[in-house]
Amino acid sequence: METSKPHPPPDSLAKTAHVSSEQQYEDMYKQSIAEPEKFWGDIASAFHWKKRWSQPVTRSNFDMNKGPIKIEWFIGAETNLCYNAVDRHVKNGLGGKVAFLYEGNDIGPGSQMTYGEVLEHVCKLANYLKSIGIGKGSDVTIYMPMIPELPIAMLACARIGAVHSVVFAGFSAESLAGRILDSRPTVILTCSGVKRGPKALSLKGIVDEGLQKAVDGGHKVTHCLVYHHRDCMPQSEVPWTTDRDSWWHDCVDGQAATCDVTWLDAEAPLFKLYTSGSTGKPKGVQHSQAGYMIGAATTFKYVFDYQEKDVYWCTADCGWITGHSYVTYGPMLHAATQVIFEGVPTYPTAARIWGIVDKYQVSLLYTAPTAIRSLMAKGNEIVKKASRKSLRILGTVGEPINVEAWKWYNEVVGDGRCPIVDTWWQTETGAHMITPLPGATPLKPGSATKPFFGVVPAVLNENGKELEGPAEGYLVIKQAWPSMLRTLAGDQERFEKTYFEHFKGYYFTGDGCRRDEDGYYWLTGRVDDVINVSGHRIGTAEVEGALTTCHLCTEAAVVPMEHPIKGQGIYAFVSLMEGHSYPPDEKVRQELISTVRRVIGPIATPDKIHWAPGLPKTRSGKIMRRILRKIANREEDSLGDISTLADPSVVEVLLSFRDK
Repeated sequence: METSKPHPPPDSLAKTAHVSSEQQYEDMYKQSIAEPEKFWGDIASAFHWKKRWSQPVTRSNFDMNKGPIKIEWFIGAETNLCYNAVDRHVKNGLGGKVAFLYEGNDIGPGSQMTYGEVLEHVCKLANYLKSIGIGKGSDVTIYMPMIPELPIAMLACARIGAVHSVVFAGFSAESLAGRILDSRPTVILTCSGVKRGPKALSLKGIVDEGLQKAVDGGHKVTHCLVYHHRDCMPQSEVPWTTDRDSWWHDCVDGQAATCDVTWLDAEAPLFKLYTSGSTGKPKGVQHSQAGYMIGAATTFKYVFDYQEKDVYWCTADCGWITGHSYVTYGPMLHAATQVIFEGVPTYPTAARIWGIVDKYQVSLLYTAPTAIRSLMAKGNEIVKKASRKSLRILGTVGEPINVEAWKWYNEVVGDGRCPIVDTWWQTETGAHMITPLPGATPLKPGSATKPFFGVVPAVLNENGKELEGPAEGYLVIKQAWPSMLRTLAGDQERFEKTYFEHFKGYYFTGDGCRRDEDGYYWLTGRVDDVINVSGHRIGTAEVEGALTTCHLCTEAAVVPMEHPIKGQGIYAFVSLMEGHSYPPDEKVRQELISTVRRVIGPIATPDKIHWAPGLPKTRSGKIMRRILRKIANREEDSLGDISTLADPSVVEVLLSFRDK
């Protein structure tokens, strides 16, 4: 653990910050816990409500012994998130303010879109969706790259009360089909193609395959709206199904540029977003309207200390929760100007990200430790060639940032003058939970520091006892916060079992943590069967299931491994069908890898395949993953007692195959 003296906020930033001292933070935090009705009610009053909430503002039950788990905020209120993110600003005279600074995959002049223009595009798409029967409560799947039309599609759904499900456009056809079969939409919004670095990919081809798999699984999508990405491929080369597919420019561009808002109950669903769990089937995390809106907006304002003239850039994709909360919704609820970037920060060179910072005078930069480590590996000279003088605050998201990368981000990228907000939160939490406030919180490299307003964390031991003072254990949350998930789509039982059964009366995060003598929190990683790869959660069961679909594999066990860039990597122990010798030739490895990429997507590609003629199992047949984790991370000196295994000799065999 880092023990050096904390880094205080710069005086110049603290003077103008929304929260400018530790004392102000403490006072606001105490009120948010003791008087949530007043605290959140005052904040919510700045937004537009068709109908105000009643008293109480919030009701919740975290204890399964007292009945079904239920969370409600702004009870009885009606609002619309799209109206608050776009219309409200246009009506207040900000229609000419730039909303999106779009930077494509290839270096070019870029383009921009004002809030007034965003509103027109959103209304046109919303009108098209209404024309095909989409409305309040309808499910819409979105499978698009990071172009402005992606957040526009999300806002169009929100405008008419449709529930959007964004699927990351790096997932395979099979993963897409699984999500479609769960949410059962009648329409999918997609794009002809996408460029990732120098490579152009046919998204429409993947969608076609996914839609056919969905048909095979029992559900037919009747409408596929395709945005033509002219940088990727000629329109004539896009695969087409005439009675289902329509071009975006044919159907949307001619629609009316105004569209009535559908006012929605505070607890009506806004979106579902699928995330990996400890079983093979992804969970459809469902968020509601008002609580999510207030959580995303409030954290964006205070965590990034957003000021009117800031230019903000979050490098995340809208296929993940970060792109929902801190691209589409949080920034737009404050009329922020932000960069929408389709490419990768290191293409065509590692100078790209710093060139974009200077080009658009980015003041708030929010990215992942994985990206920071990969840029760090390219050296300091590339960074120093760019000015970066516009940068004011730096942020990290997705996983804990290691101390070395934190110091590089602080000293090289930020020249020691830009506070780093190291944010801990989840798809399920909807918004930041433990995070510094840049004008108030002294920073400790590697620590997410202290809880955000309204968040009451606790550290439990394995018996569920709450630990006081400095401690290490399981991270839980003791009471409801506005932006938390409301259920898992179509599966309330799994919702309760996943988050509230482990420790009665607490929300279980699935993460471990340390709390130091100053009350700072240090996240220590997942404690369930989920691997955090570059900030993206990949379920071990999902990867194991993909591997065993390959005709070569009879059994697989997947564990996390330490990775210098990704934080964690995927380490797969694979037992082959009878008749194969160990180690097999390279073609076997490649076929296994291609199977995972086909079934889940490239993001789940195993970093290491370890041949396993046998796996360490108890006499009852349970795989001892503790032993596999030790082997994967070269900690065989601390394997512990293996005499309880059905066949202890398999451990020695596994060790002999580790580097083969």
